[in-house]
Amino acid sequence: MRGRAGVLFRLAALALLLAFILRPSWFEPLLRPLTENGAPAIYTRASLIGLTLQHLRVVAAATLAASVIAVGLAILVTRPFGAEFLPLSRSVVNIGQTFPPVAVLAIAVPLLGFGQGPTLVALFLYGLLPVFENAMTGLTTLPAPVVEAARGMGMTGPQRLLRVELPLALPLILAGVRLSLVISMGTATIGSAVAAKTLGEVIIAGLQSNNLAFVAQGGLIVAALAVLIHDGMSALERLAARRAGRPA
Repeated sequence: MRGRAGVLFRLAALALLLAFILRPSWFEPLLRPLTENGAPAIYTRASLIGLTLQHLRVVAAATLAASVIAVGLAILVTRPFGAEFLPLSRSVVNIGQTFPPVAVLAIAVPLLGFGQGPTLVALFLYGLLPVFENAMTGLTTLPAPVVEAARGMGMTGPQRLLRVELPLALPLILAGVRLSLVISMGTATIGSAVAAKTLGEVIIAGLQSNNLAFVAQGGLIVAALAVLIHDGMSALERLAARRAGRPA
């Protein structure tokens, strides 16, 4: 019953989120008390659905690129021929955590100009570490009997990697991707400071005009998306763990 209630709650949250971004005028009475001096309660300079889709697109693109590079590095440094590159790989994936996103944007804007480019770079760098560390953990904590059985069956290194190691490590890799996605959902809002089209545009407009209704709109949509993505990725992790025969 608890599981069914959780599913119903998430479906209700998704329906409410869709209604909010598709028909924000329905929620104007709730947001009106957050305004002052007759300021508008609904952000109308751009459509919320358009900003939401562009926000999701930049997060998805950056996370996909970060995941491919991070998993590739994890595979490299867990092979005998690539073990010596582990310190270098750790230094690379820690770059995003060393520099705050604002600093990355400041460096990237002169090189890439205003818009989505600097935001993609910042999110990419921030997304490397969670995926890399989880992929490393997954690939270095494999059940030894399973790996030995695969080797005894005559599988080559690439065959063991694709058929045994990656499927077993997939739940932990997905956990890293989940962390990267959730971090990027919030971090992407700062991209609007350099003219990227994200939900940060609504929040920044609210801060500039002292309109809490705008801030609430942008913040609530980002928060709801982060929670729903977190739950969706968690479900994928549990499914991958069951298929791999590992504890969910």
